[in-house]
Amino acid sequence: MAGMKADKKLADFFRMLAVKSGKLIKNYYETGFTVEIKADRTPVTIADKKAEELLRNLIMSEFPDHGILGEEYGPLNPQAEHVWVIDPIDGTKSFVARVPMFGTQIGLLHKGQPVAGCINNPALDLYLYGDNTCAWLNDREVTCRACASLENALLCTSDPVNPAKYRDGAAFERLTSKVRMYRTWGDCYGYMLLCRGDIDIMADPVMNPWDSLPIIPILRGAGATVTDWQGRDPVINTDSMIAASPQIHAAVIKLLNGETN
Repeated sequence: MAGMKADKKLADFFRMLAVKSGKLIKNYYETGFTVEIKADRTPVTIADKKAEELLRNLIMSEFPDHGILGEEYGPLNPQAEHVWVIDPIDGTKSFVARVPMFGTQIGLLHKGQPVAGCINNPALDLYLYGDNTCAWLNDREVTCRACASLENALLCTSDPVNPAKYRDGAAFERLTSKVRMYRTWGDCYGYMLLCRGDIDIMADPVMNPWDSLPIIPILRGAGATVTDWQGRDPVINTDSMIAASPQIHAAVIKLLNGETN
């Protein structure tokens, strides 16, 4: 895999990672699991841990000189030219509640830049892969839909409490009052909806690198505009995300940062 280009061989490797980790996760989802609470008060299950262990082993077996950044087990060789970013279950709160709006996120960075990524939802048999130029949902090319104005937009976020907790809550309320519809179909599932043209804005005021970096190539491949909360480069600023149809992204950023006109 010379140069690790986002080609068919790389796409096939992503799919293999998704299939094997998805089978493990789905087994726990259907048969039961225990829930622990981490220091940051978020839940983690044996499925999160076992899935990340599996993914790490598969990646290291194929690419021993690569690095890994994972949610549950931290960084390994983070200065490597190629670094894999893993969120074994994005949306663990949904997973714990047996709500099928969760998924595994896997991304590949080359010299710090995202080149490919996938979201795999084993509960709904949805697999979304992107390489910055295109995005495919279950092998069908998908794109975000055109949205003429905020008044026509459907907005989603992962947690309705977080905009006021981490950002300007009043500004977010102005945005929610302006759009056509506001819902909490969030986490990776919301980004899937955006990429396949079902919603127009995903807004997450707080994220981690394993939340944001794997999905950037997918969003860009689907034609979405993606930045952080202030409209900056989401690869450098990984602590928040605004992904939206290109026609309305700038208007979203203005509203969230205090510009009302």
